[in-house]
Amino acid sequence: MNRFEYSRAETLGAAVGAEGALLAGGTNLLDLMKIGVATPERLVDISRLSLDRIEESAGGLRIGAMVRNADIARDPQVLARYPALAEALLSGASAQLRNAATTGGNVMQATRCSYFQDPLSPCNRRAPGSGCGALGGATRNHAVLGWTEGCIAVHPSDMCVALAAYDAVVEITGPEGLREVPMEEFHPLPDAEGSGAAPLAPGEIITHIRLPDPRALARNARYVKLRERTSFAFAIVSAAAALAIEDGVITEARLALGGVAARPWRCRAAEAALKGQPATAASFARAAELATEGARPSGDNAAKIPLAQRIALRALERAAAGTPERLPALPASVFAGDDNG
Repeated sequence: MNRFEYSRAETLGAAVGAEGALLAGGTNLLDLMKIGVATPERLVDISRLSLDRIEESAGGLRIGAMVRNADIARDPQVLARYPALAEALLSGASAQLRNAATTGGNVMQATRCSYFQDPLSPCNRRAPGSGCGALGGATRNHAVLGWTEGCIAVHPSDMCVALAAYDAVVEITGPEGLREVPMEEFHPLPDAEGSGAAPLAPGEIITHIRLPDPRALARNARYVKLRERTSFAFAIVSAAAALAIEDGVITEARLALGGVAARPWRCRAAEAALKGQPATAASFARAAELATEGARPSGDNAAKIPLAQRIALRALERAAAGTPERLPALPASVFAGDDNG
C-alpha cells in the first residue's frame, strides 16, 4: 500500500469538493489499496457525516449514504415495504461486512473483474486506453448485456439490483449543487474505448438513496441469486422481481437483473409484457425470455443468458407466491428449499 495523507470531513460542506478518495466503511476501497489497484494520495474520512438515518419521504423512504447495510436489511419499514431490498442485502455479504459497509459505498463499489484487480493486466477501468484484458480471457462471469470492446466487466452489487427494480433515485451533492439520477441509469455503460463516464463528477458525493412509495408491490417481491457457494459470494446472475396482483391479474411488474452488465439491468420489455396478464407460469416464462433481449456472449459465457432467464423466472414465481413473513437465514439462494422461501 502506498503512503497517503488522511483527513476527516466533519460536515457535508467540507466533504463536497474535497480532493482525495472518500472513505466511509472502507470495505472495498481498502482492499483495492492493499492490492495496488487504488493508489490515492489522500483519503478523506466521511464516516462521521450525519447521513446515517432512514427517514419517511413522500410515502417512501430516504436512506442516508452512511447507513450501514445491516441496519437497512433489518429496518422494519424496509422489511415491510421493500422486502426484496432486505433480501438482496442479506444475501450480498457476510454479517461482518454488512455491519461496516455503507449505502453510498455499496453503490460506488468497484467491479470484481479479475483483470481490473490485477495491476499487471490491461484494463480500461483502471488505466484508460490500456485495453480490456478480459477480452479473449476467462470471461465466465463477465457481461452479456450492454458491453463493448472497451469493457466487459459487471457491477457486483446485490443491493443496487433491488434498488433499480424499486425505481430508487440517487441524490448527489457537489460544487454545482444537488442533482438526482435514477439508480437504473447511475452506473455508466461502457463505450467503445472504455468503461464510460464516471458516475460522479469531481467533488460530488452521494448523500441519499430515495425509494418511492411501493404501493401494491410491497408483499409480492423477491430477490434470487445464483452464486458459486451458498454463503458470501458475488452473483453469477441475480434478479429482483416485484409484482402487484389483483384477482390473479398482474397490474404492475418490476424486474431487474444483476451480474449481467456494468449496471443493474432493468427489464422494461419484460415488465410491459407482464402487465395485464394472468400471474401464471406461462406469463412468467415469456417475461423471462424478454429479460435478456439483446444479450450476447462476451466470450466463454454464453451459459449466462439461459441462466439469467431461469433466475428471472424463479424470482417472478417466488414474488407471485408472496414474500415470506420471515426471510430465510440464507436468503436468495436458488438452492433454498420450500421450507425457507
